[in-house]
Amino acid sequence: MLEAHVATRENAVAEPLDALIELAALPLAHCPAEALALARVSLVDWLICGIAGASEPVATKIRSFAASEGQASAEVSVFGGSHAPARTAAMVNGTISHALDYDDTHFDHVGHLSVGIYPAALAMAEAQDASAEELVTAFLVGAEGAIRLGRVLGLAHYNRGFHQTATAGAFGATLAAGRIAKLDNAQMRAALGLCATRASGLKNQFGTMGKPLNAGIAASNGVEAVQLAALGLSSPDDGVFGQQGFVETHADAPEPFIYGLSDIRFMDNRYKFHACCHGLHAMIEGLRAIAGQVDIEQVERLQVRTNPRWLKVCDLKAPRTGLEVKFSYVWLAGMVLSGLETGEGGLYTDALAADPILAAFARKVEVTGDATLSDQQGAGTLVLRDGTQLTYRHDLAAPVPPAELMQRVAGKARTVLGVRAAPLLVMAERVDADPRSVSARDIGALIRA
Repeated sequence: MLEAHVATRENAVAEPLDALIELAALPLAHCPAEALALARVSLVDWLICGIAGASEPVATKIRSFAASEGQASAEVSVFGGSHAPARTAAMVNGTISHALDYDDTHFDHVGHLSVGIYPAALAMAEAQDASAEELVTAFLVGAEGAIRLGRVLGLAHYNRGFHQTATAGAFGATLAAGRIAKLDNAQMRAALGLCATRASGLKNQFGTMGKPLNAGIAASNGVEAVQLAALGLSSPDDGVFGQQGFVETHADAPEPFIYGLSDIRFMDNRYKFHACCHGLHAMIEGLRAIAGQVDIEQVERLQVRTNPRWLKVCDLKAPRTGLEVKFSYVWLAGMVLSGLETGEGGLYTDALAADPILAAFARKVEVTGDATLSDQQGAGTLVLRDGTQLTYRHDLAAPVPPAELMQRVAGKARTVLGVRAAPLLVMAERVDADPRSVSARDIGALIRA
């Protein structure tokens, strides 16, 4: 049973930090098969986002930064490039894979798991020639730790302006990288303490290149903390939950830490099939369901209802750039009703932000907060000029089995990557069938291509 290996309130472990450290060492045999299957879905989804994002402007800039760091210890692959030192490669790969904002989301964690954790895990795994099985397992324990810490920090942390992809995510990156590096308990404690003084990231970066950089910073911080701890750098006994530690300084009203693993929180991970902020997806799916009945020119007005927390994230009324379009209800609504394919990452250009038809339609859209909706639900009413009213409601939380998700992610790969999807999907099948037969260096070769 999992409870035999991860602490609960009824057994010996007294502190949440001890539970995180024990989580990092969870034996493979005690990781649920369904959770590992979902972690493999996340690996493929992350690779799609990174390969697709490798030609984005921010990708060119971040690879240039990596080149300026020197190549003396360059041993880890980067998307669309060659090699870089582990810490730098983690930053580059985290940034590039979040460039399109097309990666997975966990709503309890309130952030993106794969883009901060997989780059850190791959950096350590490729350097040590670990297997894909070790890589996926390390990601799973890192993701589970990040989710649990994200829940402790709570929505207040996010609403205050922190980007939990970068804050809680950095601790997940540390757990994953530390597992692959085989840190002992004392070293892992030190690594988490060092991460606590490095983890950072603000939501005011949304709509700029600073947002994907937040993911890169999380991954980089995880690798750096592990490398420093392995060298013997000390840190407070509990830099995460202790006095003046990360939780005390970053959470006004911390939520209780969840100890047992009988309920794997990672199973609630959600995947994107539209290349924009996840807060928009319920609206997009709802509008797509009725779009065939609508001529956009006949729309009188559109009333969009969403959970109030999204109003501070993705309610830009007049986006100025393609990046800002990814955070705009009013623009995405017009795109859906115009028949544009919101899953095409290359669609989100500065020219799209200046489109006069979308600008005119945006003035017909009213977006309001509705506290009765969860952050995965959306609802609304479309009113036509003849008085006809069409309503929609969609919930992203409806469960989908990992096997079905993998099929949808494979379709996403073909849409986004075209012919470049073929080698990725071949490797995905190999990893799914026998993850020990694939090495992290095989995955590194794929992302360099």
